[in-house]
Amino acid sequence: QVQLVESGGGLVQAGGSLRLSCAASGRTFSDYFMAWFRQAPGKEREFVAAISRSGGSTYYADSVKGRFTISRDNAKNTVYLQMSSLKPEDTAVYYCAADRFQSRSPKEYGYWGHGTQVTVSS
Repeated sequence: QVQLVESGGGLVQAGGSLRLSCAASGRTFSDYFMAWFRQAPGKEREFVAAISRSGGSTYYADSVKGRFTISRDNAKNTVYLQMSSLKPEDTAVYYCAADRFQSRSPKEYGYWGHGTQVTVSS
């Protein structure tokens, strides 16, 4: 079992920045690909970013490329999502996810946090 706890969400004005954190426990953190997904009201959960086990490879949705940065600290069992130039359409609940295999599909991830709300005002 892997337990994931997100933090760092909040209310920010358009153009602002936030950094989300996801603390993991329960298994060897460096064994897992980590990802961030988001879900806006009435919409399906969508891929935002992912990072390989070592942190050497990162992947982004086109909608956030150049604005968001995913990183991880395996010594701290934590993955981060630095979000800059935020837009109102980034408003969603952001979820951290973990799995042993890389994927952009939420169906492939076996472990999830409870989510943290990000609201971007215009």
